[in-house]
Amino acid sequence: MREHRSENRQLLIRLGVAAVVMFGFGFALVPFYEQICAAAGINNLLQPDRVAVNGQVDETRTITIEFDANTHDLPWQFKPLQREIKVHPGQLVQIAYEVVNNRDYPVTGQAIPSYGPRVAGQHFRKLDCFCFSGQTMAANERRTMPVVFVVATDLPAEVNTITLSYT
Repeated sequence: MREHRSENRQLLIRLGVAAVVMFGFGFALVPFYEQICAAAGINNLLQPDRVAVNGQVDETRTITIEFDANTHDLPWQFKPLQREIKVHPGQLVQIAYEVVNNRDYPVTGQAIPSYGPRVAGQHFRKLDCFCFSGQTMAANERRTMPVVFVVATDLPAEVNTITLSYT
């Protein structure tokens, strides 16, 4: 009987060590993943884009930009001040979103952008955006947050509408 207890104790220790190692490995992967993404130039949705503002506006094309906002279990009201605008590729544009914290205490959140169609994300250049960092809203605070962007002139011809959605 003592032999089984000893074996069980050894197994328990080994499983505990394995669990701690796996947990630590999970934490170690986060910075490693970020380094790989930075080196590969992917997953940079939350970084400002670098755009040479040289006045090259393609006035022969008009692109419709639709704006959307969703909150995921966040006690905020979050909406664009304009649902849709028309722009020319290369045109510098500023729009804004309104955010209201509905709680009686501060809440921090960070908006994550997505684009439709997917190819549009490569041509949608955000120069200033509240999504670049987390936002802490005071209790019952209302704030207007700007987004400054340019749609690149090399946007594929078949793309006439872009949807920018924040979650």
